Amino acid sequence: MNHPKMRYTYVGIDSHKDMHTAVFMDCFFEKLGEVSFRNLPSAYPEFLAEAEKLKQDATELLFGLEDASSFGRTLAVFLAENGLPAKHVNSFLVARERKTQNITQKTDSIDAECAARVLMSRLGELPDAEPQDKFWVLRNLVVARKQIVKNNTLLKMQLHSLLTQHYPNYREFFAYTTGKTALAFFEKYPSPNTLEKVTTEELSEFLLDESSDRFGAVKAELIMGSLESTAADFQEIRDEIVRSVIRQIRFGMKEIERLENIMAKYLDEFGCPLPSMAGLDVVSSCQILSCIGDVKRFPTPAKLARYAGIAPVTYASGKKDMQFANLRGNRELNSHFFRLAVRLTSPVGPNNKLLNMFIYDYFHKKQAEGKTKRQALKSVERRLVNIIWTMLTNNEEYVNPPVIDKPDVKE
Repeated sequence: MNHPKMRYTYVGIDSHKDMHTAVFMDCFFEKLGEVSFRNLPSAYPEFLAEAEKLKQDATELLFGLEDASSFGRTLAVFLAENGLPAKHVNSFLVARERKTQNITQKTDSIDAECAARVLMSRLGELPDAEPQDKFWVLRNLVVARKQIVKNNTLLKMQLHSLLTQHYPNYREFFAYTTGKTALAFFEKYPSPNTLEKVTTEELSEFLLDESSDRFGAVKAELIMGSLESTAADFQEIRDEIVRSVIRQIRFGMKEIERLENIMAKYLDEFGCPLPSMAGLDVVSSCQILSCIGDVKRFPTPAKLARYAGIAPVTYASGKKDMQFANLRGNRELNSHFFRLAVRLTSPVGPNNKLLNMFIYDYFHKKQAEGKTKRQALKSVERRLVNIIWTMLTNNEEYVNPPVIDKPDVKE
């Protein structure tokens, strides 16, 4: 009876933007051949024809893609549509295989061969390369929003730096530089010299119009009374830089709002129950779901916890048995669970309301058992993994406890 690994001819593929390199190998780690082909759907049928020639008799082709979500995704879709089995070979495993073989060079051919070696040696452990369009699109929405938020944060820091030079005391009259009225004011009057011929009454009318009658004469008098001359060389160019930064911030804010509206509508495609839980809005629900993907990949909550790097790592030797925090796993998903745990164990709003008294009580119970605050939060994260796994697996909405006032807790 033949060993199951003898059923296949193993094909390791190193994916790139323009060209892919495939190395063919038998179950005895013997290289059978190598094929390079363009990363175009029109070139894939020809590649399969070449693969059939290199395939050993009485075996099936099994593909291992180092990249199944970016440059290699189109190929993964093509293989799935043609009923050909494919596995995702993590690039970390490929790099480790290269070091194990004591290979000092790094080429596409070497990487493809190492991918084939990992594919064969870890056949039963590697996940299938299953490109799922729903989750792929959701992931790209989340990433697009994240990039714009990051860029807007940098622009806000730049605006603060510029305004500090023009209005050293600007926080006395506008605490938030990105508010609607503040942006309108700084775009029209980027420096004190642009207010030289403006009266208090004119500024008051401008503020009333931009703030929908929220700010008026009082704010105008405060601004006019706190102005200091900051004119410098090339002041007109400096003013235009401020206006340019403000226009970019405005565009980013509109784009973030537009993407969040798209995310809210697209989340309905999943029938996702996560927004039913207090502490999770549409954006945070999309972030968590995009990291988890299809929850069927995780048969138990424990596997999801390990994937998120929340389950502890055990180091045991002889009579010693110690556990440490897991610094691996999906760090982005880990951070989402951490923020959710903090949100549910902290009072919110001016009245110190608790969103979830059960999670709050569980957090303090763990602290009473002798755990540090960080360890107690980790326990909360683990509990949240169970809850979210159950919600996604059974498609059940979360039943929130009543929102209550924060009780007096003796620290």
